[in-house]
Amino acid sequence: MPALGEHAAMPDPQPAPSSDREALVASVERVLRAEAEALARLAGTARAQGDAIAAACALIHERCGDGRPGRLVATGVGKAGLIARKVSATFASTGTPSFFLHPAEARHGDLGMVQAADVVLAFSNSGASEEIIALLPSLSHTGAELIAVVGDAGSPLGRHARVALGIGVVTEACPLGLAPSTSTTAMLAMGDALALTVLERRQFTPERYARFHPGGALGRKLMTCAEAMRTGARLPVAGPGTTVMDAMRAITRARAGSVLLIDAGGRLRGIFTDGDLRRRLMEATDPALILAAAVDTVATIPCRSIRAAELVQAALRLCAEKKINELPVVDDDGRLVGLLDVQDLVDRGFAV
Repeated sequence: MPALGEHAAMPDPQPAPSSDREALVASVERVLRAEAEALARLAGTARAQGDAIAAACALIHERCGDGRPGRLVATGVGKAGLIARKVSATFASTGTPSFFLHPAEARHGDLGMVQAADVVLAFSNSGASEEIIALLPSLSHTGAELIAVVGDAGSPLGRHARVALGIGVVTEACPLGLAPSTSTTAMLAMGDALALTVLERRQFTPERYARFHPGGALGRKLMTCAEAMRTGARLPVAGPGTTVMDAMRAITRARAGSVLLIDAGGRLRGIFTDGDLRRRLMEATDPALILAAAVDTVATIPCRSIRAAELVQAALRLCAEKKINELPVVDDDGRLVGLLDVQDLVDRGFAV
């Protein structure tokens, strides 16, 4: 028996007999082909109901996002509800304000989140899910418009929707023909198609996309210096007449590697780094005189800087080219607004 805090070694998985292996691979292949064929048919189904597709996209675009008051409210129950959650997240990340509404919770107060300007996007393969159908009178009372993604546009949910989008009759890939599989794949694809078409309609740019993904690789790629720079108490600044000793105190308080020199109007004059201090002390015959001197007599004046609206990636290229670790950030008039510290950027996941 392993000691406390230890784990018994797990045996390596043994390869399946060749006959079993072939059966497993064939099963996976069958499911993938079934779902791929359903998606191929769905493209034709969408073309056949072009008016409904156009109406759904226009309704979402005209009511939601770009300063408009409406939100895309996605709903569904069971596996269709999970699809609705994912589609809602896709809309929200591509410029259309959106949230998921659970049908059961909606009947117990959450319906108050739905406003007249909203668009409700309901998913149900059968188009007859009891929980969704029970919501229809209340949704109608709110004034929100309803788009239904259903197997058959003539289903109860489809008939009551402002716009009904049918995914057509699909055969579930489940060997029992019961577990939602092909149908949920088709609903997800239809939801993604709506979200990405609306994205294109609103001319949503990579820069705007990055604003909703600040923690991801794309967010870092498109982040501006203004968004990543040090400000406030973390920005060490020295005005005219500051001594080297006081400048070093400012660096220590800000936990930085440099102090930035500004004039009376706040414009950047130069920079003084820890490295500058070491070099000056090693060159001086009397190091004490260095500490008492005015910092602008030993600083680098003028110095490199970058505009606040420039991308951090451009700042990193400049730092690499000039072999510097701190880069002052200025506005269009040359006034100091911040400091980019390479170590800060490393901590935030930038490749340096």
